[in-house]
Amino acid sequence: MTQTSSRGGRRPKTDPSVNRYVVRFNAEKNAKFLAMFDRSGLESRGAFIKNFIFQKPFKVYTIDENTRVFIDKLSSFNSLFRTLGVSYDNIVKTLRENFTEKKAMSALYKLEKLTVELIKVNSEIVALAQKFDGQWSQKYQ
Repeated sequence: MTQTSSRGGRRPKTDPSVNRYVVRFNAEKNAKFLAMFDRSGLESRGAFIKNFIFQKPFKVYTIDENTRVFIDKLSSFNSLFRTLGVSYDNIVKTLRENFTEKKAMSALYKLEKLTVELIKVNSEIVALAQKFDGQWSQKYQ
């Protein structure tokens, strides 16, 4: 009687990684290694070391805090402009419905002056964003 025994557990790998190497770092080198590992975005130090030794390319993502703040403020300006546009339409509608033509025209004239100032500020924001983009793209090329 031949009996096939089935051992439970995981199936053995066809090409197991059995060779191990040990590297020791002092505190300074370890800090540098950990900084490089964090920038790599890989999940394990072993995979990072293998990629580094065998020169496989890996991506490094850096987040510039100033850039994030700038983009957040620029986004808030865009939402503010949308809000002002809706408010502008509501004001014009209210002026037409509730005031005489002469009073409405004087209020619209004042509103037009403020809109021109708003357009100037918008063009300054666009120029600043283009300047920032030019500096940023030169920095990372």
